[in-house]
Amino acid sequence: MDFYRILEKVVSGKFADTGEIATLLAPPDETAEKALFDAAYQLKCEICGRMVNLRGLIEFSNICTRDCFYCGIRKSNGKVTRYRMSENEIVSAAEKALEFGYGSVVLQSGERSDEEFAGFVERVVGKISALAPGFGITLSCGEESLDTYRRWREAGATRYLLRIESSSEKIFNAIHPAEALFSERKAALKRLQQAGFQTGSGVMIGLPGQTLKDLAADIAFFRDMDLDMIGMGPYLPQTDTPLGQQYPDSGNMAEQRLQLSLRMIAVTRLVLRDVNIAATTALQTIDPAQGRERGILAGANVIMPNVGDVAFRRDYQLYNGKPSLDENSLSIRENLIRSLAAIGEAPRFNSAGDPLHFFRRTGSGK
Repeated sequence: MDFYRILEKVVSGKFADTGEIATLLAPPDETAEKALFDAAYQLKCEICGRMVNLRGLIEFSNICTRDCFYCGIRKSNGKVTRYRMSENEIVSAAEKALEFGYGSVVLQSGERSDEEFAGFVERVVGKISALAPGFGITLSCGEESLDTYRRWREAGATRYLLRIESSSEKIFNAIHPAEALFSERKAALKRLQQAGFQTGSGVMIGLPGQTLKDLAADIAFFRDMDLDMIGMGPYLPQTDTPLGQQYPDSGNMAEQRLQLSLRMIAVTRLVLRDVNIAATTALQTIDPAQGRERGILAGANVIMPNVGDVAFRRDYQLYNGKPSLDENSLSIRENLIRSLAAIGEAPRFNSAGDPLHFFRRTGSGK
């Protein structure tokens, strides 16, 4: 059968074209799907160990100049109370992550491209990078100029996640307003690599009109762009957005997207091999008990527990049903440790958890 032949080929490290990748994304039965997940998890264990890198997530601002049709903090959503944490509040949250043994933090915000914002992030990154040697800082703040990226890199940030949401320009255009350019998103990823960042991107899975061929092309895009990190998950409607209103969930659509997302994680692990792959919060939204853990068992190796103040979380809902809105960061940490232990995994404490692919891509030592 083609599926098993292609699976064996990819497991051995051989190149797979988009047609073969699409075949792997559609296992013919549950036995084949289990074989896919088992192969991806085994490779994850060989490359990353039976350990999970933890990133303390700080959603420091929901002020956004973009109007993406799927996003709950789009600028046209007047139901959102806008906020930006102070420099001291952000640094305090980073100190909590350090105290918890998380090897790095993720600073995530809405997109802005003004000098005031660039300087604010630069100062915050500088203060966090001074907290401890080797403490990793990931940014996810959108498209910026090469100069701004370089400033943030020189201040001490080491990783950057800029999701493209779909590598299909047709789908990208369908879920973004006209001023959002696919070519500029792709160019920004190149600027990040030029600035010296460990660079990541990702897509939404189960978008209206999206096919297995599109998703296979997404994985090929990750490979062609030589990315170091992947953060992707199921598309989840937000009721205050145009896309969420036009395409509300019904039946078991969410569970189907979750299962497809797990296949995407597994195939991405097998094709890209030594990248970091996140088990995202969106997985947990659909399956609160085991969503992220299922992501790990499908080949992911990163989880991002929230360390920000609960007071801000309700105003940073990119989609409906976001979990842990009222759960304090200590409780999140304790529950995560227990849930990982239940699947035979452990947190990798006090380590930045850099993607091995970055050092192979750049030829630098680790």
